Amino acid sequence: MAGISKSFFKAEPGQLVESDGELFKITHLMSISSVLAVNIKTNESVRLHVENLVPISPTEVTEKKYEERLHPDLALFSDDEWAEAQRRFQAIKPLLQNPIRTREDAETIATKHKIHPATLYKWLKLYQDAGHVSSLVPTKRGRKTGTKLLASEQEKIIESAIEDIYLSKQRHKPQDVIEEVLRRSRLAKIPPPHPNTVRNRLAVLSPANTLRRRGFKEAARNKYAPILGQFPGADYPFSVVQIDHTEADIILVDEAHRKPIGRPWLTLAIDVYSRMIAGIYITFEKPSATSVGMCLAQAICPKREYLAEVEVGGEWSVWGVMGTVHTDNAKEFRGTVLERACEEYFIDLQWRPVMLPHFGGHVERLMGTMANEIRKLPGTTFSNPTQRKGYDSEGMSALTIKEFERHIVEFIVNVYHQRVHSQIGMSPKQKWELGVLGDANSSGTGVMPIPADPLRIRLDFMPFFERSVQQYGIQIDGISYYDKVLDPYINAADPDNPKAKRSFLIRRDPRDISKVYFLDPVDQRYVPLPYRNIGYPAMSAWELREVQQTLKTQGMRNVDEHMIFEALDRMRVRIEEAKQKTKAARRQQTRIPLPKLPVVVFSKIHSPADKSMNQNERNFGMAEDDPFAQPIKPFDEISIIR
Repeated sequence: MAGISKSFFKAEPGQLVESDGELFKITHLMSISSVLAVNIKTNESVRLHVENLVPISPTEVTEKKYEERLHPDLALFSDDEWAEAQRRFQAIKPLLQNPIRTREDAETIATKHKIHPATLYKWLKLYQDAGHVSSLVPTKRGRKTGTKLLASEQEKIIESAIEDIYLSKQRHKPQDVIEEVLRRSRLAKIPPPHPNTVRNRLAVLSPANTLRRRGFKEAARNKYAPILGQFPGADYPFSVVQIDHTEADIILVDEAHRKPIGRPWLTLAIDVYSRMIAGIYITFEKPSATSVGMCLAQAICPKREYLAEVEVGGEWSVWGVMGTVHTDNAKEFRGTVLERACEEYFIDLQWRPVMLPHFGGHVERLMGTMANEIRKLPGTTFSNPTQRKGYDSEGMSALTIKEFERHIVEFIVNVYHQRVHSQIGMSPKQKWELGVLGDANSSGTGVMPIPADPLRIRLDFMPFFERSVQQYGIQIDGISYYDKVLDPYINAADPDNPKAKRSFLIRRDPRDISKVYFLDPVDQRYVPLPYRNIGYPAMSAWELREVQQTLKTQGMRNVDEHMIFEALDRMRVRIEEAKQKTKAARRQQTRIPLPKLPVVVFSKIHSPADKSMNQNERNFGMAEDDPFAQPIKPFDEISIIR
């Protein structure tokens, strides 16, 4: 089964690429979304779309094979390994920011960090070749950094002594901690750890947390917190992206009966330099880390397939990794998954100061522009009751969430991006192209590096779990998943602790948990795992939570997946009976994942029976592993495999 890898490449002259199985060399940049390239075999020049290109290295061409580099998932690194990668990145950062650097510059930086210049250049090459921070994680032979060989009792004594003695406002010295560890070891009658082991545990503590716990909150904030009063000048595309949510001022209707169900939430990301909208996410669920992650993932990835899905014509040629993401202080903008994903792609995640909304002025103005557009639609609630007086928002509501999303995307792509923006004196699209391609007076950034596998990017922003593999597969929230790819890992032992079972990384799309994604440790690729019982219906994580809460209130104990899906069936029957009566039930219906679509065969020749199909039958698509939008290709007729 095909896996999922992650990498980026930048389309620029001289780059070897593959397109439709042919090898090309890029010669010119024609636009922000296309290049001119020469076919290596035929020497013919052709125009290629950037989104269809796959990068190829000279070594791969020589060896006549295309091997992708393996990138371990960022969640697998220990805190020590990740801290070391961050330290190395900070060392090479001045060199990255200085394109005309000299050997003297490198020697100065190396002296400052107490390393040899050759080591600094080695780190620089590792980062430039891979394009991500995780390439700087140390790969030394032997025991991995952060491996703990002490008995659990010894580790607990060290941890408790550090917590009680060192991380306190009394500000004890490391020697005090060592003496306390020795004292507690004698009382517990266990061999005391070596003093250097205690010192090592102190050395890997978070500097910011240590300062805060020892009473230096202001010093920790000044040294380690983001510079909240300002962000780096947005003087090129994707240098700064702002993101925020709003509850749209409109009542939408359900798909089945066209009756009101409530207001949707709109998440938007905007490039401050050009005012181009970088990403969008619309849902009935309240803002969450998933909303933020999906919006940022869409901002990083190309959007041609998404435009086809929502049936909007035009171009939305915005993709790439942003330098800074600026958000407010809401809890959905904080969390391990989001923060580590941003660190992996070298995205500086900054939070604006509390009670100072003007620091998010660009996205706030965008939300105002969107609100003005939404007020033109049927079912608007306006911005306050006074404006709404005399207007029946629910009675006038007419758009489903899909129709609403189509209208918003149409406005973004073909109106907002095209018209002159008062603050930049040109359209956002023109400003973006100027920043990317440059002109006679300025050099552009060049076409943004494009993700080779968009699904891998999206997975990196999804929630993750760690599970061992049992004979039945793996289990998450009481539901079992299985695929034969798991067989070699059944009851596998932890390589670092043979007495413990090995844990594997699993990612899950909360909108459809009928499959999860297993990170195969051999080739570092994600493989989709379906339900062990493939007869169970798809459901969302939100539905699962409601089912589990219902069973809990009913006093159910030792709940298994059979009970979960029986309860799900009962809940959906009640929703089906009630959705014509209440908004809440119809809103709940929107949380049910769409049913799997039948496989279709595209054909230009069809029988009279094919012609008798109605339009709905002709609109069936192909279901794929990607839980996100699949490309919709134009076609004339289809025939359905029964």
